[in-house]
Amino acid sequence: MDFKEKIEEYFSKLKNTIDKVSFDDLNTLMNVLGQSKEEGNTIFIMGNGGSSATASHFVCDFNKGISLNKDKKFKFICLNDNIPSIMAYANDMSFEDIFIEQLKNYFQKGDVVIGISGSGNSMNVVKAIEYAKKNGGKTVGLTGYNGGKLMKLAEYNVNIPIDDMQITEDLHMVIDHCMMKILSDSE
Repeated sequence: MDFKEKIEEYFSKLKNTIDKVSFDDLNTLMNVLGQSKEEGNTIFIMGNGGSSATASHFVCDFNKGISLNKDKKFKFICLNDNIPSIMAYANDMSFEDIFIEQLKNYFQKGDVVIGISGSGNSMNVVKAIEYAKKNGGKTVGLTGYNGGKLMKLAEYNVNIPIDDMQITEDLHMVIDHCMMKILSDSE
């Protein structure tokens, strides 16, 4: 089979969407994260499905990739990485509580909480962002589509303005690598 036409269509949509990402919003997010590092705050990050993999990747890139051999380090914690804790909360409470309950153990005023949700409507992410907002945290949404509830709730947002989950997830990773590269080079 010849898939070249569909491949070209996908890459064309990806290229066109890149041009629609707000550099202002991304710049603001980079400053929020940089300030958090300087102030010694923890940055919590979470997502479901592919977004959970992206959240884990952020932790690797910021805690090791940018922070290695530096005096001041990023302190990222991924709330979707501890499977036994997630399963215990999901089983004994509800899947909607898997992130908020972990925040109740660790979150401190001034910390940053990043929710990644392509639709912006993942209730476990939304509930965690609501908790952080009510308790003096800085809140960030990384979304796609129209941003959903998360974009309305979070203080800071980077939205991928396309109704396509795969391109949204692709560009969330691009955002991670863009920030990692620039923040690494600026130190």
